[in-house]
Amino acid sequence: MGQGRGSAGVGVVMVMCLSLLLLHCEWAEARSYTVGDAGGWSPNVAGWPKGKSFRAGDVLVFNYAPSAHNVVAVNKAGYQTCSTPRAAKVFQTGKDQIKLAKGQNFFICSFPGHCQSGMKIAITAA
Repeated sequence: MGQGRGSAGVGVVMVMCLSLLLLHCEWAEARSYTVGDAGGWSPNVAGWPKGKSFRAGDVLVFNYAPSAHNVVAVNKAGYQTCSTPRAAKVFQTGKDQIKLAKGQNFFICSFPGHCQSGMKIAITAA
């Protein structure tokens, strides 16, 4: 009977180790993308996501001059109308790193006229 308990304990430890390994492997697959590539977060970046495949957990890196731009995580309506909803998260460090959530993710620059000039992206993460 003592031997059975020991075997169960080993099994629990093995399951925990495998779970941690799977979590680590999932994390290792997350990718980092620099929005706008070398041009950074700038006007006319709206087409940048085309042809790329994004997954939940991937990280978008927004590089820009904080005195000239910002990044605002908005909903679909905010993206379409270039408006900032009341509860929207505003990023303004110039080197923002934002993890994608599963589903639709929308980002705009809220400086006057910037979103209207294409400084916005819409990304669907699988």
